[in-house]
Amino acid sequence: MLPTCISSTANSRHSSTSSDVTDPPNVSLDNSLRGNTQTAFERIENFFDAFFGGTDNPLRHLGALGLYFLWILVATGLYLYTVLDTSIEGVYTSIGHLSQQQWYLGGILRSLHRYASDAFVLVMMLHLVREWAYGRYYGFRLYSWITGVPLIWLAYISGIGGYWIVWDRLAQYSAIATTELLDWLPFFNEPTARNFLAPDSINDRIFTVLVFIHIGIPLMLILGLWAHVNRISRVDYLPSRRVMLATMTSFLVLAAIKPALSEAPANLALVPANLPLDWFILFIHPLTDITSPAAVWALIFGATILLFALPFLPHPKAQPIALVDAANCNGCSRCHADCPYEAVTMAAHPYKPGHQIAVVDPDLCAGCGICAGSCPSSTPFRSQEKLVTGIDMPQQPVDVTRQQLEAQLAQLRTQPAGAAKLVVFGCDKGADVRRLASADTAAISLLCTGMLPPSFIEYALRSGVDGVLVTGCREGGCDFRLGMQWTQERLAHQREPHLRSLVPQDRLRIVYASRSESKQLAAAAEEFRTQLETQAVSSTRPPAYSRRKSHHG
Repeated sequence: MLPTCISSTANSRHSSTSSDVTDPPNVSLDNSLRGNTQTAFERIENFFDAFFGGTDNPLRHLGALGLYFLWILVATGLYLYTVLDTSIEGVYTSIGHLSQQQWYLGGILRSLHRYASDAFVLVMMLHLVREWAYGRYYGFRLYSWITGVPLIWLAYISGIGGYWIVWDRLAQYSAIATTELLDWLPFFNEPTARNFLAPDSINDRIFTVLVFIHIGIPLMLILGLWAHVNRISRVDYLPSRRVMLATMTSFLVLAAIKPALSEAPANLALVPANLPLDWFILFIHPLTDITSPAAVWALIFGATILLFALPFLPHPKAQPIALVDAANCNGCSRCHADCPYEAVTMAAHPYKPGHQIAVVDPDLCAGCGICAGSCPSSTPFRSQEKLVTGIDMPQQPVDVTRQQLEAQLAQLRTQPAGAAKLVVFGCDKGADVRRLASADTAAISLLCTGMLPPSFIEYALRSGVDGVLVTGCREGGCDFRLGMQWTQERLAHQREPHLRSLVPQDRLRIVYASRSESKQLAAAAEEFRTQLETQAVSSTRPPAYSRRKSHHG
């Protein structure tokens, strides 16, 4: 295992845009609001990291948690459907039977269904706010954002309809309140609320229709979720096993302490009152009571339009996309395998019969550079004066990174012997490594740490430095999803291109640090330097190397 240092505190905002991108003046207010919200999320996430770690931190896996809760809803809902009597007289009795006579199975499953639905709505809204706060709603993320907005409608329609099926006093209240809200719309010729004003105004058919709606809409929700993640590779369909066990245990404890029970049976001759509400799903009813249907519809449609419009409002300029050089692309498909957003596909090579070439979709490319870090031609050991790789980032070519590294290595070699000399590779989205630059420390910041070819670490060590420190976003918090994961696996010889075995592990350190953790990163760098200076590691230094420059392509 590689030595790893994980920071644990946060104090300021983690920027969602590159430091060299200037926001238009008319988005400063939005950036300020998003920045404050992002700061709040970061501090809570980093606090949870200290207890759960990045893998088990629920705030870093809200999407996976939502899918997990949906599967619980589907599984429990299927059982509840099999025992449900959809007649007017039988619907209330059959559900009550589950909670009373069959509490050990049906009652627990009903409670799981109730609490999983609340949890699904909660993580859905948290996921929405978090993605907005981190600026993940425009550019290459446009498709995921747009396909996610309708899911909110589907979730609430399904949740409210689920309460009607119970047909108790709460269901009666929700049915009347909802139909009165719908009656305000000009789509209905006759008031629908009158269907719930008299005992003889409803029949068995309405519950059969409700059940099919309550099944059909979740199916649409599942289809919508598939579309939502369709352009993302290696989706986390489920959170970690420990998170699943912890949440299921919590639901079971809640089911035992406060099981989901029906209120008194619905009676259309009486006005339901003093009812306990599910504020996660049914909050819209008291909101209508204290305002008006017009105000509520204005809020609903206004929020929906705003969510759809957000990606098209002014926002920071997108990064340039990756460029493929046909002459240097050998069709290895590593960039295709490593792209977090499936922006790279393989096609027939135009100049090499029988070979393939990488093709970049400009609408999906995040401009992260992870593909450049995976390219086998992105090695500084090549003798060409200008390093041209199979796939590269125009805003930070691998050749420029090599030039920057060589220039800083030359500066380090001019320093007298003394303190251990370090090279620090970092990420524009994480802690700012440029603050560590000094007479005995070279610092290079990349678009994403996943852009770093492992051969650059070997190159630095064989050029005379004592140690290399690699840092990036916290575990589970990579702005480009997989950058630090791929880096960790490459350096641990688990993924191509991997770090060669001649590189001693005691001269390499990985540090997870968000943008707000520059002090923690500096402390980790000094601790690493002290370790190199105080322990005997001279025998592990890799063989020296000096690149022979060639002016022939």
